[in-house]
Amino acid sequence: MTILFTPEDLLRYLYKETSPAMNAAIEAALDEDWTLREKLEVLKASARNLDKIVESPRTEVIMNILQYARESVIATA
Repeated sequence: MTILFTPEDLLRYLYKETSPAMNAAIEAALDEDWTLREKLEVLKASARNLDKIVESPRTEVIMNILQYARESVIATA
């Protein structure tokens, strides 16, 4: 009997949020099903890419915030 696993099941497996029984079932399915292995590899690559994403505000935004803070201090003084 083949158990079908959803992408959510694979994500939980990837992040070690599954029970030992679910781990065993997924690992057995991964041994037999190359498409499931491919799906897991895509999820792993996506997780690695998410770790690389770094966002920071533009310098203009930071300068506007600092200017607003200076003006607020002067106005309350």
